[in-house]
Amino acid sequence: MTTLLSVQDLAVARGLRTLEGVSFALAEGQAIILRGPNGLGKTTLLRTLAGLQPVAAGQVVHEPSALAYAGHADGLKSALSVTENLRFWAGVFGRTEVGPAIERMNLSNLAARPAHMLSAGQKRRLGLARLLVTGRKVWLLDEPTVSLDTQSVALFAGVLRDHLGAGGAALIATHIDLGLPEGRILDLTPFRADPARKAPRGDGPVGFNEAFA
Repeated sequence: MTTLLSVQDLAVARGLRTLEGVSFALAEGQAIILRGPNGLGKTTLLRTLAGLQPVAAGQVVHEPSALAYAGHADGLKSALSVTENLRFWAGVFGRTEVGPAIERMNLSNLAARPAHMLSAGQKRRLGLARLLVTGRKVWLLDEPTVSLDTQSVALFAGVLRDHLGAGGAALIATHIDLGLPEGRILDLTPFRADPARKAPRGDGPVGFNEAFA
């Protein structure tokens, strides 16, 4: 299997270092589930891998244009319809086709509805549908099932399994069992950094929209 993402002795920080010594490899068809207590640094790790903040130490290797990150925010333009939002994001990634994503995330009956008229769960499904228009192989997902009901969680789990079956991969911070036979657990607790260790100068929040990259 081809390795799509390799992480070696990685340290990440937001202010002070939060994690250090993190190493793993993610190959085609694989998913890694990130676990650990709130505030440990799961979101910081995902943001760092997505390029939204600098690496504090270590190495991250992946194919160019391999990663798509979906964070807590849905990243929607409220005045645009479901279809228009997806066309916008498809264009960002140099693509045009959005119909399959609308159908796969059960949004067909909402295709013409403005985003501001969607429920929280519908907005989340639309936010996750953006992954399907990126063409990216590696999905970095931060609590992707927030606001989803049980039926929608199962729907997204099916989408995720299809992505893995097509040779994609996923790194997921979640406490929800998505029923992924291809998934393995990575507990980040042993990688908690010494709180006395300071981050290198220049580390800190990045000033642009980090809902999706």
